[in-house]
Amino acid sequence: MLKKRCLFCDEIVPVKPEGEYDRFIGCSCAPGEAYNLLRDSYEPINSFPHPKKREILHVISGHIRELTDCDEQVALSAEDLEGIVNSSDIPVTIEDKGTRLLQYLYRHSEAPGEPVIIQPLSKNYNLTYSPNLQELVYIIDKLGAEDLLIREGMSFQLTEKGWREAAAGAGGKKLKPCSLLISSEEDWGTDWLDKLLPKIEQYGYLPRLFAHKETKNCEKYSLEAIADSKLVIADLTGQSPEVYFAAGYALGMNIPVIWTVNRGDADNLLVNMKEIRPIVWDTTEELAVILQQRLGL
Repeated sequence: MLKKRCLFCDEIVPVKPEGEYDRFIGCSCAPGEAYNLLRDSYEPINSFPHPKKREILHVISGHIRELTDCDEQVALSAEDLEGIVNSSDIPVTIEDKGTRLLQYLYRHSEAPGEPVIIQPLSKNYNLTYSPNLQELVYIIDKLGAEDLLIREGMSFQLTEKGWREAAAGAGGKKLKPCSLLISSEEDWGTDWLDKLLPKIEQYGYLPRLFAHKETKNCEKYSLEAIADSKLVIADLTGQSPEVYFAAGYALGMNIPVIWTVNRGDADNLLVNMKEIRPIVWDTTEELAVILQQRLGL
């Protein structure tokens, strides 16, 4: 795969062409994720005067990092940069930058005191939109002195006070997208909406109910929605080829899939039960309990 230097964090990473854009994969701007940059914007940005680069590039890196960490897609062009840098959403003060670090720890933990590893710090100062490592370390020390976080080497923990402050600033924990796939022919939609989706949301997911055809209770799925999911629950009741296909697509994207099937169809599956180990359920109430146990692990 072609490799190229990210203009915002200076790392050389794989680049995948996507139409008019290049997709930069796994740099410090988007660890484990990716962002898109208009191909024709690369050289104009690279040609910025050095004072302008020092002023804005680290801000763009922080912007990409925060959005991709919140599971948002990022596509940029040279014309977008000034607007981003001058946006009121960009933290400017040390206090605001510290709040972004607290919110990052909040998104990556389930409770106060749960450790979050940030390693190495030298590749993570964009978490606070900082221009250098020194500012990040200063912010960490300041938050520690204010009893908002505890640092032990590369391990960071929110205190009870820090957790409350982060939760208030974040407006609640961001939910991860989750796709529930069911057959268009099965009449489970209402039960799933009323009994399953609220339970799944309790475990940090934003569930959407999909079928191959749009119905009263279900949206029509798209491969884009599946690809954006952090979890797929595929119900094989009704033996829908579209459910098999969409779930297989998710597996190909390395997205975790939980298979389920109503007991009445369990003996008629088109695949080996031992290979996919589906949850066999009789009622939606029973399925809700089992899913809660699985998601709570």
